[in-house]
Amino acid sequence: MLVLTRKENEKIRIGSDIIIKIIDISDNQIKIGIEAPREVTILREEVYERVKQFTIEASQKSHIDINLNELKLNKINK
Repeated sequence: MLVLTRKENEKIRIGSDIIIKIIDISDNQIKIGIEAPREVTILREEVYERVKQFTIEASQKSHIDINLNELKLNKINK
């Protein structure tokens, strides 16, 4: 993990197209601004974890094991 010290109005650049700017610093809170291309998804960690958990739960519910021997198939007679 890279740890940087920044002051208000200073920036951090990630690659050539992502900029993080320190907007405001108060008692125990820092406001940051993020400039990134539209195709880059930016989520707070707690939102990312919730989306990830929701996706896992949804995929487990939609996964159906099918036993082909239990299926009643209509056979076409030629």
